[in-house]
Amino acid sequence: MEKNISFDQDLLEQLKSLANEGVKNAAYGFSSMIGRKVHVGQPKGRLVPILTIPEIVGSPDEDAVGIYLRFEGDLVGQMMMIIPNQKAMELVDLLMDVPAGTTQHLGPLERSALGELGNLCGSFFLNSIASNFHADFRPSPPAVLVDMVGAILDIVVATSGSVSEQVLLMQANFTDGDRCVEADFWVIPDMNTIDDLLGKSAAR
Repeated sequence: MEKNISFDQDLLEQLKSLANEGVKNAAYGFSSMIGRKVHVGQPKGRLVPILTIPEIVGSPDEDAVGIYLRFEGDLVGQMMMIIPNQKAMELVDLLMDVPAGTTQHLGPLERSALGELGNLCGSFFLNSIASNFHADFRPSPPAVLVDMVGAILDIVVATSGSVSEQVLLMQANFTDGDRCVEADFWVIPDMNTIDDLLGKSAAR
């Protein structure tokens, strides 16, 4: 058991490094999306049990927004941004360059903006992993889910027959002037992908 934990830590350090690069690159895309420079703080990465996601985000019955992508190819898994409802509306205000507190509900336009951001960040992150592990995979179009945290998590688990018990959590702050919004990026690999990554990591 200790050996597996050691391997997980080695892999985590590599994924954290790649995620740092991916999230920072996503900030450049974020900037081009809204037409002004957005800064991103140093992302924090850690492995957490998948069942603790609701506790970290808030509570299972708290309303939230999930921006979901699935990736397939050489490696298979899921990636999601889960943001409490209020923070999601603050992020929409930032994306659409309107005063804080303007967005009061998430209609088609607001969901589209969040989906584009999730697609952008997910693509940069996945491209970093693909380049460094010499893997080829493609993301699905983003889906924006508005529901309780527990229900969103149930959907994620149900879409895959076998997901890892631990997921990679990356937390990053996007800053535009004096406005700051924190986003959580969850990477949920399938079990076979964990084995493949461990093999690729050991071969490096």
